Amino acid sequence: MIDYAAAPSLEEREESHHWQDLRDIFDRLFYSSHNTRLVCGSEEPVYLPADAECAHHRVIFARGYFASALHEISHWCIAGPQRRKCEDYGYWYRPDGRSPQEQTQFEQVEARPQGLEWIFARACGFPFRVSVDNLNGSAGDSGPFKERVLAEARRLLEAGLAPRAQCLTVALADFYGQPFPRAKDFRRDQLDL
Repeated sequence: MIDYAAAPSLEEREESHHWQDLRDIFDRLFYSSHNTRLVCGSEEPVYLPADAECAHHRVIFARGYFASALHEISHWCIAGPQRRKCEDYGYWYRPDGRSPQEQTQFEQVEARPQGLEWIFARACGFPFRVSVDNLNGSAGDSGPFKERVLAEARRLLEAGLAPRAQCLTVALADFYGQPFPRAKDFRRDQLDL
């Protein structure tokens, strides 16, 4: 179980969790069934559907960061079949440096993926941190966004995870020796560390 009172630094978290393990689990579960692979990229994460140059779909995460991989996987688990045919699932995205209005749009679509990311992180025994992803723009008050992320994590668990998310959560909890996440174990104070 995660000791939130003694949350490790990003460097310590990344040292104890290796993206290669996550890639192997993801590929074992979803390569044959969904023709999709988890790929370590460089700067910006992106989802690329299969095309003339690559026969499989790619969930590409940033710079070998375990947290980035969990986040990109959460987007993939939420995207339906039609969305998975589009680059970056066909969603609007404006990088770091968003205006207050753009940041509000970003947070509206990010609460659910970050709620699912938190569930995956919990299944890995990996501390989760909410990301407003706007260091060079107006992030505003992150409190309401944290509340939405918490509500989404609880809602997803109470409703029952969708099949891909359920399958992955079970595999992660098994691999990392963690209990399956429960809605009641997610608290607002855990997002303020």
